Amino acid sequence: MTITSMCPHCAYPVLAGEAFCEDCGRAIRPGAPGACTACGAAALGQDGYCGRCGVRQPTGRDHTEIQVATQTGTAAGVSDRGLRHSRNEDAMALAAVDDVTIAGVVCDGVSSSPRPDAASQTAAETGAAALVSELRTGAGHVRATRIAVARAAAAVATLGTFEDAPACTYVSAIVTPGRVTVGWAGDSRAYWLGAGPVRLTADDATDGGMLTAWLGADAGEVLPQVKTFEPDGPGAVLVCSDGLWNYLPSAAEMAAAAPHAAGSPLPTAQALVRLALQAGGRDNITVLVIPFEKGSPLQ
Repeated sequence: MTITSMCPHCAYPVLAGEAFCEDCGRAIRPGAPGACTACGAAALGQDGYCGRCGVRQPTGRDHTEIQVATQTGTAAGVSDRGLRHSRNEDAMALAAVDDVTIAGVVCDGVSSSPRPDAASQTAAETGAAALVSELRTGAGHVRATRIAVARAAAAVATLGTFEDAPACTYVSAIVTPGRVTVGWAGDSRAYWLGAGPVRLTADDATDGGMLTAWLGADAGEVLPQVKTFEPDGPGAVLVCSDGLWNYLPSAAEMAAAAPHAAGSPLPTAQALVRLALQAGGRDNITVLVIPFEKGSPLQ
């Protein structure tokens, strides 16, 4: 046996090729595969928490960026863990339905519920897939939105029981020339950014911020609110979690912070996430920016 160094944590002799100390169980070198990022222990559980210090380990969702292109423009999204949470409990999805239509979903896991990150990811992926499927088979935008929420709600409900229910909010947008359709349950929001900025959603929450609608096994029947909006000029639809809108609650404030949203979706989403981080980043932050063209009159 060849002693090559000493454990940096407890000074126990380390053998050549060892990644963890035999005495204290911690990683000998920072960033060793399988080591806790906080304390270095090789004690990570299947739930993603360190068995030694209890810190939730980073995942590939801590910061993600997506883009989807159609003939009418490129939509983009950014999601970030923020500065105070140990994981990103938000989730997002973007999909091109056809050459001119984009569907987007943002979900915010309810932190007081178990496994909120699983709830939001399940809801976003299920909802987006349902929107695309329904729209491509000829469903109207309102019907597709309602079906997508119902499928997302059913998928999240299977993750737990009434007593142990992962939960999340949900907001979606279908953007096509001439029309925007949004649907939601909870307090994630959608905004119109163009001439005359407008908040398109109304929070399902009390004045004190308690949710009155959500997705989860304890939510009962989910009846989403759905709204169709027909802008009279070009602009962008912004869909976000409260990690952003808590800092920019009004449509005017959001529009002022995103003056180039229609022409620069990804830089706009990145800039808004930075703004929220600089303001304190006290929650997870997710934002989708989807360009809108007026198009021809609706039939």
